[in-house]
Amino acid sequence: MSELEDKQRIVDVSSKRFMESGISKVTLDEIATELGMSKKTMYKFFPSKEDLLKTIVHAMMNGLRVRVEAVVNSDKPFVEKAPELLALIGHQISIMSKQFLFDLQRFTPQLWKEIDEFRRQRILTSVRTMFIQAQKEGVFRKDLDIELFILVFTSSVQGIVNPQTLSQQSFSAGEALRGIFRIIFEGAMTEEARKSSSLFEQSMATLTER
Repeated sequence: MSELEDKQRIVDVSSKRFMESGISKVTLDEIATELGMSKKTMYKFFPSKEDLLKTIVHAMMNGLRVRVEAVVNSDKPFVEKAPELLALIGHQISIMSKQFLFDLQRFTPQLWKEIDEFRRQRILTSVRTMFIQAQKEGVFRKDLDIELFILVFTSSVQGIVNPQTLSQQSFSAGEALRGIFRIIFEGAMTEEARKSSSLFEQSMATLTER
């Protein structure tokens, strides 16, 4: 097995363990044992847990960015794009436990800042583009103040889908996002769109519960 393959195995297994159990509860030694790999090999690629975590998070963000941009930039109408985009975001959120999010913010504040910036600059900007498309296509009401609507939406996501809020609530990040979209979509869609489209139901089904 090549060094590149060994490194990818470490990233794949570590990513799963971190996101399920949190960062603080998983050690590099445990990961090395699970992989049947020597500690020397493990530390050659990743001298510290933070180095490994950076690689995982950056790969996650880059992969999500490419997939989201592919959906947003396609020629499909909003009613087809929305379920696809929500499926991507919902899946990513569903695999990250509350503990993982909490540990990220607590132990690696700089990395959490990168994630928050990525969410604001990349993901929410893409959602904004799609909301504008929805209004142009008659899915959202014409009298809707789209900029105010986008501000309400982004503020809701940033204020609710974060470690501090989630740690005090019984709902998961996926459930929170699903609730936000339910309120947002029901208030923004035209009567015709609500009656003739299964967009909302399709979108909600993509948000996997954790």
